[in-house]
Amino acid sequence: MDNKNINTITLVLALVAGYCDTVTFVAARNIFSAHVTGNFIVFAYQLVTGASMDAWIKLITFPIFIMAVMSGGWLAKNQGQKKTLLAEALLLLTAGILAFILHLDNQDTVVMYAVVLLVVFAMGMQNALGKVFSKATHGPTTMMTGNVTQASLDLRAILIGENTAEAVASLKKQSVTIFGFLGGCFLGGLLGKEYGLAAVALSGLCMIACYALSKKQD
Repeated sequence: MDNKNINTITLVLALVAGYCDTVTFVAARNIFSAHVTGNFIVFAYQLVTGASMDAWIKLITFPIFIMAVMSGGWLAKNQGQKKTLLAEALLLLTAGILAFILHLDNQDTVVMYAVVLLVVFAMGMQNALGKVFSKATHGPTTMMTGNVTQASLDLRAILIGENTAEAVASLKKQSVTIFGFLGGCFLGGLLGKEYGLAAVALSGLCMIACYALSKKQD
């Protein structure tokens, strides 16, 4: 896979992760679908401030995420990258279509939470894909802490003139991931607020495009 396609796939995956994370947070009672560990913080906050029992759903995202990573890892190793991308796309499309048909938006219902967990499952599969096919992207696409750390180290190296060419190349790669995720967050916030949880369907379409791009590498 050439560098141009790696850039594109990295950008799409990062955008989708940031988008889904923000849509579910905005339109589904503050649930993170990609950064599931963030749900621990929200859970603790809601619990100590006397929030409703829906705070407990935040804990369920964790075992669902674990099962998704296990399933995604198996699928990626046995069926390959393209099938895993397609499976994630279908999960996200299904979640978005169900949310649209059922008019789900910040409702404290079992159905809404079930749809959100589909999104969590899809993001877990994307995490597994990033581990199994680590060279298919420029780095993790669902969590930005490591990418920002590397970008900061690259920036320091550039400023002091240490391995400048290598640092510039690395910084460019990290920028694709970071700004892709950030762009997804902004877009997810806007569309999540306007269209609710149904906005997840757009991420499914993006994943279909990513699958098509990956398929060209056969």
